[in-house]
Amino acid sequence: MKIILTHEVSGLGAAGDVVDVKDGYARNYLVPRGFAIRWTKGGEKDVAQIRRARKIHEIATIEQANEIKARLEGVKVRLAVRSGDAGRLFGSVTPADLASAIKSAGGPEVDKRRIELGSPIKTLGSHQVSVRLHPCLLYTSRRRRARRPRERWGCSGSSYDRP
Repeated sequence: MKIILTHEVSGLGAAGDVVDVKDGYARNYLVPRGFAIRWTKGGEKDVAQIRRARKIHEIATIEQANEIKARLEGVKVRLAVRSGDAGRLFGSVTPADLASAIKSAGGPEVDKRRIELGSPIKTLGSHQVSVRLHPCLLYTSRRRRARRPRERWGCSGSSYDRP
């Protein structure tokens, strides 16, 4: 089945690309989640509009990508999230959380769709996060941390006492 991608899909293509995929993949995953629309003759004008929007948001050159990478390397990001006694988070850390934390830490504005998590962040500690800056450049960092906010629970030494 021919589809038009409306968002970047890893391993498939970028927004505005016309690709041919299996029917079930398109019907059950890509179209319901809004990652793609069915290809039609009238959809060709949608392709031009999607590509124009993509040019506005994408990092155009490898030099721009390297500049953003350098700014990301200089930023330390820590997230304050709630967790249980065993170190498991209540919920998980999403790419949107990471994008807002990067910006609030003084880093560059990163689109949440460019942040790739290997697996959901559901525990405290250091985790590996990748940011796809350019088709030729992938920035990987281990500095993203999930921490329980000490001031929220009342800290006494190294143990946490819940109120």
